[in-house]
Amino acid sequence: MIQINTMKINISTKNITLDDPLKVFVEQKIGSLDKYLKGSPVQAQVEIGKPSRHHRTGSVFRAEANLKVGSKLMRAEAMHIDLRAAIVEVKDELQAQIKKFKEKKSDIRKIKKAKKK
Repeated sequence: MIQINTMKINISTKNITLDDPLKVFVEQKIGSLDKYLKGSPVQAQVEIGKPSRHHRTGSVFRAEANLKVGSKLMRAEAMHIDLRAAIVEVKDELQAQIKKFKEKKSDIRKIKKAKKK
């Protein structure tokens, strides 16, 4: 398990081996989400690999990530012929979910503030 700032990233694989360049790539992509979650303790569970060893259409890779921010769970998964592209898709989806979550929290604060006046 790797810890980047306040984010703990746990990487698991299925039907592939995790080499150092791939590990660094996952840590960089998923770890980059930490800047959107300043100060919040975050846990990321990332699974990468092939869905099966006998896929009929050639190599298809799958990436899945579960991001736990406090009590909120955000999840994304992607399938692609390129493993790195699948990881980037997952990161982009999680980034969109984080932005939506933060906007929602901001809107709730604005509403509460308006009610107090």
